[in-house]
Amino acid sequence: MHKLCCPCCFGRSCLIPNQGYLSEAAASLVDMKLNLNIVPKTRVVKLVSDTFNYLRIDRQKARMKRAIMEQFPNVGLRFNRIGLSPKCGSFQLFVDGYKDADYWLRRFEVEPLPTRMAKKFQLQFERLVVLDYIIRNTDRGNDNWLIKYDQPSITVNNVNGTVHVEAATDTTDWNLVQLPEIKIAAIDNGLAFPYKHPDSWRAYPYHWAWLPQAKVPFSREIRELILPPLSDMNVVQDMCDDLHLLFKQDKGFDQRLFERQMSVMRGQILNLTQALKDGKSPVQLVQMPAVVVEKSHGQTTSRFFNFTQRFQDKSPFFSWC
Repeated sequence: MHKLCCPCCFGRSCLIPNQGYLSEAAASLVDMKLNLNIVPKTRVVKLVSDTFNYLRIDRQKARMKRAIMEQFPNVGLRFNRIGLSPKCGSFQLFVDGYKDADYWLRRFEVEPLPTRMAKKFQLQFERLVVLDYIIRNTDRGNDNWLIKYDQPSITVNNVNGTVHVEAATDTTDWNLVQLPEIKIAAIDNGLAFPYKHPDSWRAYPYHWAWLPQAKVPFSREIRELILPPLSDMNVVQDMCDDLHLLFKQDKGFDQRLFERQMSVMRGQILNLTQALKDGKSPVQLVQMPAVVVEKSHGQTTSRFFNFTQRFQDKSPFFSWC
């Protein structure tokens, strides 16, 4: 009801309600399929905890069953379940040593990265762009993706002013010295996989598009990694089939809406592959017209599918938020 009364403040009309946990796991699946390795492993699980939200009557029934089980074990054995019922949700591997991107991005403005580190960060950033664009993440700010920047400790010899790099262990073997490392973790993917491109109040832009890294054309490394699988329709269809197995776990699964989700994703993949072939940058990628690639059965046999490309003909009221 609140989405109907005040759609500009509540919810996202382009998303299927109550699918956030599936979206989190689906982003991890896409990450694994494309070997991006930036999404912490995420799976759909069923867990029980007293801290979860349960109705009062459910908690009272659980306490009553436990009390009966303790007093009358023979009667308690007849219960199908003792305790609270499990809840379905996403379970994501915790990543240690990361900070939100906004923290490091501000640091990098004052203390620019060395050339080699800047290139490594650019390659990681491009993987984030690829992931967010394919799944059409509608909630990507600079505070919900993470950066880990590890450096060896550096001390200055006060005698002659020379700089020495200290490894974490006492060794003189330079092969064992840990070199600086920078990695990105793409968390918070629960508001992705829309069944239509945003066309109502807000555009839900990618906030990384305003970063200087977004103005750099996609690298040869990301083209060699992404173009081969995404140019193969069989690989794309296999990914859609795996996503189907994941999303149909939802009790309210709707096949028609799922096909629309995949139509949006195929359109994003189409734009991405073209941008990579043309040597465009991430900011040029997000400026490309929104496309939907719809799948339909062939006229002669149901074994083959036809794909129809369609451009979005409606734009959001606010394009900047």
